[in-house]
Formats: sequence, structure tokens, C-alpha cells
Amino acid sequence: MEHLRRLCIVFALSAALLGIGTVGYILVEGWNPKDAFYMTVITLATVGYNEVHPLSDPGRIFTMVLLLLGVGYTFYVIGYIVRSLVEGRILMVLGRRSLDWRISHLKSHYIICGYGRIGRVLSRFLIQKRLPVVIIEDNENRIHAMQADSVPYILGDAREESILKKAGIDRAKGLLGALGTDAANVMLTLLARRMNPDLFIVTRAGRNETKKTLLAAGSDKVISPYDLGARRMAHAVLRPTVIHFLELAFADESTDIAIEECPVGAGSHLVGVCLKDSGIRQDLNLIVISLRKASGEMRFNPSAETCLEAGDTLVVVGENRHLEELDRLLNP
Repeated sequence: MEHLRRLCIVFALSAALLGIGTVGYILVEGWNPKDAFYMTVITLATVGYNEVHPLSDPGRIFTMVLLLLGVGYTFYVIGYIVRSLVEGRILMVLGRRSLDWRISHLKSHYIICGYGRIGRVLSRFLIQKRLPVVIIEDNENRIHAMQADSVPYILGDAREESILKKAGIDRAKGLLGALGTDAANVMLTLLARRMNPDLFIVTRAGRNETKKTLLAAGSDKVISPYDLGARRMAHAVLRPTVIHFLELAFADESTDIAIEECPVGAGSHLVGVCLKDSGIRQDLNLIVISLRKASGEMRFNPSAETCLEAGDTLVVVGENRHLEELDRLLNP
């Protein structure tokens, strides 16, 4: 907005000086508009051409005034250009340093590699869940989209060790590989697993035959958007009510019902308490769908006598405000 205002001032001053000079020569010297405009242009441009017609004393005085105005105008335009370049460069440098500082202080964050259609949706969903993310993208054409979405990003190849270090892979909680090709995702997975053995890695597979390769490379989960899309369409025909419920539970907005997983922290007062005495169903009106033990054992529809232990993970469904309250109880 500020640059637009300054540009308007520059154009307004240009039109005003040309108009004043042209009208001035017409009134002072009695020239025709064509000669008056030409004399005004060469005077403001300070090119040093001879006068169109001999000047009278009043005409010379007017020319000197117009020349001084033109010099002042020129300095103003040059100053505006230099200031715009310097300010733009300074803002870019400061903005990049601020971004790098934010990234360097992130912990337990998620690294999204690739900001295409899938990467952008992933980023928005995680940010909506108030989870810290860092984007790694090597396509400069997507910088504007990342800046518009106000996401911290690093411009570079995610398959380079230095770039992953800059993204804080040693402090990250998870990595989501959404690069353009399966080969690139395999290379990314191998490098990320070597740099952080405890990292939870989810990668995209464009072909079914690549899934085994990605799992062998170190991916914890491999997702094929095409398979998921096809299954979703089939289930929409075969189980429309189930799909409608899941759409409500996993919707990004416009609904207050959600399915969430809530890990049980060691500091929770619910550790050692049975589900029937926890108040999860009675007080929070939540339904416990399943419970995953720290060992990995999955118990569907756990009984009321099941006791919670540190490291367990509950999968529950209910209203968002009650889910948030449960998360606070399990992770004080």
C-alpha cells in the first residue's frame, strides 16, 4: 500500500510539472502547445538542447525555475527507487533471519517435504490442530504460496542432509514426505531415518509396488492417495452412513464432533484408574472406541474394567471441547 501511494505521487508530480511547464511557456512566451510541451520535456530532462525559440527575460526566469523543479523531482524519484530497493532487501533479509530463528527454536515439530497440493493441505490441517510445522520446498514458484499461508519454510532439496539439519530433524517429532516422485520419497526416507532413528515418518506412494520399498527404507506409514480415493468412493456407495459419520468426525470445520487419539501421560492422575471410574464417559460424554497399549496391542471397545497406564493411547469420539478437556487431564 505504501509503495502504491508513492507511485501515485511520482505520476502526479510528473503530470503536474509537465502541465505547469507547458501552460507556463504558452502564457509567458506565447508559444503553441506543441513547442511549449517539447521545451518543457527537454528542460525537465536536462538534456541541454537549444531552445525552440529565443527566450525573453521572463521566459528565462521561468525556465530556471522549471529546471530547478525538474532537478528536485529527479532527486526525489532516484531517492524513491533507492529506498524501495534498500527497504525491500532489508525486509527480505530480516524476514529470512526471523524465519530461521523460529525454525531453530522449534521442538517436537513436523517437517513437511513438498508444498504441492498434498503438502499444502497437510500443512493447513496440522496448523489448524496447533501443531508446529516446517516446510521444505525446492520450487521457488511456491514461495508466494508459503508466505501467503504464513508457514515457516526452507527453500532447498529435502534429500540434502544440510537442509534436513536446518529444518531441525534431530528435534522433530515426525516427517511427512510428499515429494513429486516415489524415488525422491525413498531417498528422503533413507536419509531421514539415518539422521533420526526415532522419527515418525509418513510418506506418499504414487504406485502400489513402491509401498514395500518405502517401508523397507524406514517409513512407518505409507499412504497412497489414489488407493484412498478409490476406496472412499467405493465406501460412499456401499456404506454411505458410515462415510457420512467419518466425514463429520474428520471435517476441518463446521462440525463439533471429532475422532481423536489421546496419549496417557505419566503425570496424569488417571494413571491406574479404570475406565468406569475415570469420568470419561460420565463427565465428558466421550466414547472410547479403542485403546492401544504401550506394547502396541490394540483393544477395541475396551471394557469398563480396563485400567489406564502411562504410555497408553485412547481413541475417543465426541465434542471438541470435551476432547480438549480429556487431553488436559491425560497430559497435565
